[in-house]
Amino acid sequence: MLYGATIFLSSFLLFLVQPLIARLILPWFGGSAAVWTTCMLFFQALLLAGYAYAHLLAKYSRRRIEALVHTALLLGAVVTLPISPSEAWKPSGSEDPVALILLLLGVSVGLPYFLLAANSPLLQAWFTRARPGENPYRLFAVSNLGSLIALLGYPFLVEPFLGGHGQVVLWSWLFAGFALLCVLVAWRTPVAPPVAEAEITALGPLAKSDVVLWLALSATGSVLLLAVTNHLTQNVASVPLLWLAPLTLYLATFIIAFEGKGWYRPDWLWPILLVWIGAMGWLLVDNDFQFDLPVQLAIFLPGLFLGCLFCHGELYRLRPAPARLTGFYLAISAGGALGGLLVAVLAPLVFTGYYELGAGLVALGLLAAIRFAGVNLFARYASLAALLGIAACAAYDGMRYQRDVRVATRSFYGVLRVKEYGVPNEDSHLRRLVHGAIMHGEQYLGDEQSRRMLTTYYHQDSGIGAAIRSVGERPARIGIIGLGTGTIAAYGRTGDIYRFYDIDSRVMQIALHEFTYLTDSKAKVELALGDARLTLEREPPRNFDVLAVDAFSSDAIPVHLITREALAVYLKHVKPDGIVAFHVSNRFLDLIPVVARIASENGAHAVLVRDDPDEESDHRRSRTDWVLVSRDAAALRRPAIVERGAVEPEDQPDWRTWTDDYSNLIQILK
Repeated sequence: MLYGATIFLSSFLLFLVQPLIARLILPWFGGSAAVWTTCMLFFQALLLAGYAYAHLLAKYSRRRIEALVHTALLLGAVVTLPISPSEAWKPSGSEDPVALILLLLGVSVGLPYFLLAANSPLLQAWFTRARPGENPYRLFAVSNLGSLIALLGYPFLVEPFLGGHGQVVLWSWLFAGFALLCVLVAWRTPVAPPVAEAEITALGPLAKSDVVLWLALSATGSVLLLAVTNHLTQNVASVPLLWLAPLTLYLATFIIAFEGKGWYRPDWLWPILLVWIGAMGWLLVDNDFQFDLPVQLAIFLPGLFLGCLFCHGELYRLRPAPARLTGFYLAISAGGALGGLLVAVLAPLVFTGYYELGAGLVALGLLAAIRFAGVNLFARYASLAALLGIAACAAYDGMRYQRDVRVATRSFYGVLRVKEYGVPNEDSHLRRLVHGAIMHGEQYLGDEQSRRMLTTYYHQDSGIGAAIRSVGERPARIGIIGLGTGTIAAYGRTGDIYRFYDIDSRVMQIALHEFTYLTDSKAKVELALGDARLTLEREPPRNFDVLAVDAFSSDAIPVHLITREALAVYLKHVKPDGIVAFHVSNRFLDLIPVVARIASENGAHAVLVRDDPDEESDHRRSRTDWVLVSRDAAALRRPAIVERGAVEPEDQPDWRTWTDDYSNLIQILK
């Protein structure tokens, strides 16, 4: 009971701290989906280190050295509490975000997480010594149950009711309780008898093929987890709820596979898995359902569950004798860390698109073909057919992704592509900037008049067009959060100042070298690199007439830019009658009530300007929703705004205000 309770609490804390710490640092790095992927790499690497520590410590099991060492480290970890990262780690804009995130996580939560990571295999080894003959692998299921409860509890019980500071305090006290329990277990566990070492020797050397399969199965499950999570968060929002749904399914498969009651059986799983591999391959290449969120969730989340159930079920079937337990878990964690490294670090360096999902599905198909070959003859040939099919889908998706692409680049903040259409020097000549799968601006390049044409979300009839035109003839100071192609600079007149904020230096290079809005503008154009909110917090008041908030990552929203505290920062930088313009067009989320509420909370007024053109007659305009916010109600009654049909935005009195500590995506799903 004591071993199970300690393992349960350690795993609960291990997975509770993941969304907690990631959520705390997410606003510092632009709300990018890659923040979670990088955090997962850190967690998996430290999990590997913890398992290696448990494996090495087991060598000293015949002496009390392991109890002394572990007790000293636990006391050291308690001294480092609380785990809240220091404000000094906030980036200035020029740092490598991956390296900075890994470093700040190491300093903030490194030692406590390392010891939590080591706890499950270490206590299972101690359990084997204390109760020889009992099955220690069932404790692995207990461990994953604790993790699962933490993941399910965080978005529904912890995040809605506790702010960031309260979450840190709660976690730190629970860790202190865990440390006390673990010290008690360490000193109550008997030392290992000499026969245990003889047992390992008698087993003979491990088969290399088994170790390779352990690594491959574990790495494939990890790649699928991170790739599916990336796929979902890029087009909605990078928030704990969408991080945790895939991770919960991933952990549930560990529980099912390792519980020990034979719930995983390849003879019934193989047809279901192969069908789902085909369905996921179909969505990779199908355009009709690319932005259909229910369909994407209905295919990829069960697909992730089935793929990971296969990987982890096969791992359990390949498990060694209990004497080699720590080495087995070390190999599993090494595979998980390898998968994290491939997605978080290697993929952005090697790929110019999001190809890791297709690559992960091909790896899954290959492993299924290997492991299902022995089920029956039909399963053997069906799995080979599924492998060929998913490989073809992944290859086609890669080729299609680069069609009409002039420039493609990928980094921590996502994939950028410049697509080119038409013939140079003709009216049809067009360049378009695409972030992920979403168009972020375009420019016609036929002649000078075409180049200065306002297009897509920034047309004169849009909300931002109305806000800028409402300034009148006086020189205007305009701030823009989110550069894109720089289309808004086309509004610039002599004497105006247009200041753009963007977190991605590649966006600036593309806007300057692939489009001409910035260089053609008559206004003075300024570029500020770094997260816009952090930059504005550091700057003195800019006295903007209009400040546009248009920082989208693919079709996702950086939540930290649309909170009550964020609007307070923006209002500090606009004139008393200045306007903050929120671009809230979104396929999946209804952001209008969110902005209306944070405006009210800041004592400001708001109007909605909706532009819904007939795409057949005016394909150069895009449908847009802009919410304009000002402390001066008269500013929102200027003719340029009223003429565009400005109306009071809908509020939802029953909804909680979005703050830096609280947001709720479920409420605003369309």
